[in-house]
Amino acid sequence: MQRIGSIIRLRPEHRDTYLKLHAEVWPSVEQTLRDANIRNYTIFLHDDLLIGYYEYVGDDFDADMERIAADPQTQQWWKLTDPCQESVAEPGSGHWWAPMREIWHLSDDAA
Repeated sequence: MQRIGSIIRLRPEHRDTYLKLHAEVWPSVEQTLRDANIRNYTIFLHDDLLIGYYEYVGDDFDADMERIAADPQTQQWWKLTDPCQESVAEPGSGHWWAPMREIWHLSDDAA
């Protein structure tokens, strides 16, 4: 299992829209994420920053990300959510949500 964290800025003028959309995420979008081996996906909000966390349980991350990007319902979802966001990723990196580096993790093991 791989833990993934990422961050993006929420545009203040779209805050209400973004929060309403995420109060009722489309079931088809959620299923696409599950089918692409995404688990425990959470988005946290702090001021104008969105912090995403999920666990990837598959064995071909790039192929699963391509599967998500190719899904028509997910593409429609992104047409609604992307204008609400402002990327903080390094220009030219190819990322919309900026990846975060994991620096510490408390495991379930008490060794």
